[in-house]
Amino acid sequence: MSNVYYGEYLQLDKVLGAQRPESDLINKEAHDEMLFIIIHQAYELWFKQILHEAGSVMTIMNKPKINDNSPELQLVAHRLYRVVEILKLLVQQIDIIETMTPLDFLDFRDLLRPASGFQSMQFKILEAKLGLKSKDRFGKEYYVSQLKPHDRQQILDLDGEETLIDLINNWLTRMPFANQDKLWGESDQEGVHPFWAQYREVYVSSLSDAEMNNMETFDLLFFEDVEDPDRKLSMAARRSALFIMLYRGFPLLHLPYRILGHLLEIDEQMATWRYRHMNMVHRMIGKRVGTGGSTGKNYLKNAMDSHYIFTELAELTSFLTERSKLPRLPDEMSAHLGFGA
Repeated sequence: MSNVYYGEYLQLDKVLGAQRPESDLINKEAHDEMLFIIIHQAYELWFKQILHEAGSVMTIMNKPKINDNSPELQLVAHRLYRVVEILKLLVQQIDIIETMTPLDFLDFRDLLRPASGFQSMQFKILEAKLGLKSKDRFGKEYYVSQLKPHDRQQILDLDGEETLIDLINNWLTRMPFANQDKLWGESDQEGVHPFWAQYREVYVSSLSDAEMNNMETFDLLFFEDVEDPDRKLSMAARRSALFIMLYRGFPLLHLPYRILGHLLEIDEQMATWRYRHMNMVHRMIGKRVGTGGSTGKNYLKNAMDSHYIFTELAELTSFLTERSKLPRLPDEMSAHLGFGA
């Protein structure tokens, strides 16, 4: 029988002994510094859990083949959902730190320089592993300038590693349903897949006169298989993702649709956190610079606007049409997507 003891198992002596206010070192009264420390330590613990979940998802998605009707895909969906829920909690934690007034913060703010949440390695690693490259970051030169040399190099090295959006692209690209699946029959004389020839007609008929410019983008995304260094999803991946959104009612597409939805929710929650953080900073310090030297609110606003990772999935909603007009799937494919029903 195990002799595990609660406090020892959780190493509470280390956890609860890890709050060391700078104000205590100089015997200065700064009551809210304890809150400030605990909030940020809690953030870092949750970042660790998110990285744990994202790492397990990437391990599964990195397999050469994933059965769409398997426990593995269920695990991917479940763990991404958990990440979403953790991110929601991180947004809510801002309510707690906002119980600290600007004057409460000024009691100890100058003691923090040049430390800053901008130096959070785990948050930077998370963004990189999800798929945010250095070249796409706002203020990319400043982004790593506040880090110690070893940490700076670690972040830069992540640019060469495979990311979650890369693995999602590979997974979607392998899906046969809306690409070259034999059940659709032969392509037309111009080599256009039967489904996409039909769907293009349906989509065109759904557009208003003011929306006809959408067709140029539609053809670019779904008919021109040209490499674009600024895009993270291949043409085949975009086709598969749109197909999943259109026919998500079929049982076999339930989990893929949930996965795409969770990825979009991750982007949304991270943007929400940045928005709340930006407004909190503005409330606390106004137009003053951050303790790490950033421009405060202005930097956070630009980062919020430019640090979306799964935007190429979000833009696919522009190319949906009503279900009653969707092309009818081949009978054998309908049966397959219904788990053989």
